[in-house]
Amino acid sequence: MESLVLHHLTCSDGNNRNSSSFFAIFAKKYEVVNWKSKMAQKHADLFAAMGARLTIARSEVGISQAAMAEAIGVSPRAYHSYEKGQRGIPVEALIAMGERFEVDVPWVLLGTDAIRAGHDFNALKEIESSLDQHLIAEGIKIKSEKRGAIVARWYESHVKGREVTDDDVHTWIELVRE
Repeated sequence: MESLVLHHLTCSDGNNRNSSSFFAIFAKKYEVVNWKSKMAQKHADLFAAMGARLTIARSEVGISQAAMAEAIGVSPRAYHSYEKGQRGIPVEALIAMGERFEVDVPWVLLGTDAIRAGHDFNALKEIESSLDQHLIAEGIKIKSEKRGAIVARWYESHVKGREVTDDDVHTWIELVRE
């Protein structure tokens, strides 16, 4: 569907043929650039959230970035960029991580979006509320993607019946802070 801007900037050449003015061409290019910019931001947010979850998962395994990189067959520099959210982790590396360290791959990829119907949404809301209250009380600001990684890990622990201590939450917060 043609945008309103493009419609108004398209002119007729008098022979019932439409030709686009310079401004219409510019507007169309701007829309493409703007769309690409929005997609790039969406990918950046996705990678940042995944990176936070990778950091938490690696920390729970108890190994360094270099050791994790070697274990899953990527360079330490590449693995560092995955945790920082600068690029996406290859599927092969995620599978290796899941097989070797029993990391929950759907959680790494999707966070709380991996939660399905039938799960305890009241517990999830309570976890989110507790985390938000703690962050506000301590004056800690973290990006929403990274907050989501902490909520997802906390919820996963709840579902698996593992107790989450204040130290666990503090560790997760420190892992994802910039």
